[in-house]
Amino acid sequence: MKTLGHWLASPWRRSAAATVVGALPVLAFPGPALWWWAWVALVPWLLLARTAPTWKRAAYDGWCGGFGFMLAMHHWLMPNLHVFTFVIAALLGALWAPWGWLVRRLLGGAPSAGRAAAALVVLPSGWLAVELIRSWEGLGGPWGVLGASQWQVAPALRLASVGGVWLLSFLVVAVNVAVAVLVAVRRARVPALAGLVATAAATSAAWVWSPRPGADGERAAIAVVQPGVVTGAAGPDRRFDREEELTRRLADRDLDLIVWGESSVGFDLDDRPDLARRLAALSRETGADILVNVDARRSDKPGIYKSSVLVGPDGPTGDRYDKMRLVPFGEYVPARSLLGWATSVGEAAGEDRRRGTEQVVMDVGDGLRIGPMVCFESAFPDMSRRLAADGAEVLLAQSSTSTFQHTWAPEQHASLAALRAAETGRPMVHATLTGVSAVYDAGGARIGSWLGTDASASRVYEVPLTHGSTPYVRHGDWTLHAALLILAAWAAAEGVREVRVRRSAPPPPAPPARTAHGSRARPGR
Repeated sequence: MKTLGHWLASPWRRSAAATVVGALPVLAFPGPALWWWAWVALVPWLLLARTAPTWKRAAYDGWCGGFGFMLAMHHWLMPNLHVFTFVIAALLGALWAPWGWLVRRLLGGAPSAGRAAAALVVLPSGWLAVELIRSWEGLGGPWGVLGASQWQVAPALRLASVGGVWLLSFLVVAVNVAVAVLVAVRRARVPALAGLVATAAATSAAWVWSPRPGADGERAAIAVVQPGVVTGAAGPDRRFDREEELTRRLADRDLDLIVWGESSVGFDLDDRPDLARRLAALSRETGADILVNVDARRSDKPGIYKSSVLVGPDGPTGDRYDKMRLVPFGEYVPARSLLGWATSVGEAAGEDRRRGTEQVVMDVGDGLRIGPMVCFESAFPDMSRRLAADGAEVLLAQSSTSTFQHTWAPEQHASLAALRAAETGRPMVHATLTGVSAVYDAGGARIGSWLGTDASASRVYEVPLTHGSTPYVRHGDWTLHAALLILAAWAAAEGVREVRVRRSAPPPPAPPARTAHGSRARPGR
């Protein structure tokens, strides 16, 4: 330990260590998908921050760790954003600076059992505050929320139906804090063990008592069309031809809906009535409505929109959803007058896409109600929650991720649909152009197999429908509100304690008397 402490005495080595340990939690997400790793991945970061020699150094450890986490989580952006990826990671990483300070404040030195017990709720609350801030669309949205690493763990998904992905993040951080206390603070092992027991009890209680979505045996047959990578000249036309070919294979399958991926149609259907007629013919041939996604300049209003458009046997039905939350730099450049230079060093959007104004629930076929989202909107729990509350029976996300083939991004994106399904108690379809496409039932369990990034195919999924609502749909982001209240209560308690300490401290000694000539009086003379 002395050797390690000596090695970390160098600010540069300590910063490098903080960056590395901050990146460790990413191994819990797809592609590695080591979900169990999330429950201990923060321990090295916690142990490092608690031993910081000053509060400024602890805040810097938090910043470096946040930089490492953000860079590792978004490393697949480097071929597109280049050096700007590091800039984004550094800016977002700064959000963890107060968290690093908080770790040292609660666990630094030889904390009492009471202070360690407080850390079990205050540090997870601080982590949630960071996740809440960075979940703002303008900062990249809630991609890589720590609780999302548990997307394939059935008990965790049941907890998500109670408090959303935020409850999972809270519990994962709380367990990491408990493990760090067990490792480094002997006098506080009792509250640490109590915290672990409480987490296990909460999980067990949610498993037994949380309401399950009601099912009456009704199913919807939904097909996903994934054309695969289409490159070269006339790409949008060639992609449409491939999607048309794959859709024709679905004839006589008694389908309720066919879903194409994001940007599956590269032209406004009013400008290309020939494409609208071809889609209507496909709908008649397959006996199902087709949900396409148009990425084009609209003929009825200025600007480029990404829109989910429903097409029936007579053509577009009039149901349309315009994407509301856009990908920073990918679909628009924030503060373009200041950051427009990003287009010269990467593949940032040359022209900003336009935003939609409201979410839409569409009626399909025999009364099936669907709630569409586009691309990374599936990362936002509030959007799927709103659609479920508005009556959607099936959630849909049309995505692409074709830019990020052979990276961790497609699997990370597909995994988010499992969480949205579990949170809302509604099955969810994640349909992409190039993979990974996936379908999940109302509990977040996968239906059938994924369509991977090497697939160019159409596949039919029998999706069980459910009724009723989950506690998360009814009560919303109560976990976040509770975390903010915990932080406020702790800050108030610390303020009161500081006042009491100052009042009880002995008054400073009076300055020595001075002689008539201005020199200090000498005692005894």
